Amino acid sequence: MQTEIMHTNVHYEIYGNGSKKLLLLHGWGGGVDSFAPLIRDLENEFTMLVPEMPGHGSSGEPPVPWSVTEYTLMTYQLLKETGFESCYIAAHSFGARIAILLAATYPEMVKRMLLTGAAGLRSEASEKKTARTKVYKILKKLASLPIIPESGRDKLKESLIQRFGSADYKACTPSMRATFNLVILQDLRPKLPLIKCPVFLFWGEDDTATPLWMGRVMESEIPDAALQVEKGCGHFAYLESYDRFLAILKALFV
Repeated sequence: MQTEIMHTNVHYEIYGNGSKKLLLLHGWGGGVDSFAPLIRDLENEFTMLVPEMPGHGSSGEPPVPWSVTEYTLMTYQLLKETGFESCYIAAHSFGARIAILLAATYPEMVKRMLLTGAAGLRSEASEKKTARTKVYKILKKLASLPIIPESGRDKLKESLIQRFGSADYKACTPSMRATFNLVILQDLRPKLPLIKCPVFLFWGEDDTATPLWMGRVMESEIPDAALQVEKGCGHFAYLESYDRFLAILKALFV
């Protein structure tokens, strides 16, 4: 299904025929397929709304660079348009950023949330990362000098991105990179105390994308939160320990 919200084309699917409404929010670079096992196993208990965020899957890119704020407003409008007010939410990584801000801003829209590998907190950069960033900025400035032929500047800048950028940043189209930067720089920690609904946090002990300390902070600062740590799992703990994740979801969303 397709709809236009905030001047961009949004692709979404609705699955299942259950009485309970569930919003599934994928991580950065993901899409509807990120939740294939849940869609398969929950179709009799839930009606599931699964959007693909602008810049992902079959949705269009945002017309201008978006932060988490714009993604959240778009999601809110999609919930209203599809009749998914007062729903449950299961979200992974980037999707959890949206879920956190949605619950903090529009509490009437959310009953309970199950967040896994939730992003949204900023960490202090290590000395190594700070030095790497400085080197990148210097080299980027040098790549723009007039002594570099104009035809080679873009190629040189792209080679620097491929060397210094994160995997997610490198995978972005050039027009999505500004959006990516806005998203990862937005600190959602001040929003945690504003969340009124119960929140269950499902975390991989070995998660390096959203380290476990983030889950512990969320458990501490969200008023009604609990944390489950999965040993031997990483950033995709909800798939690596799927049976446990599914059991928790069914028990939580009653």
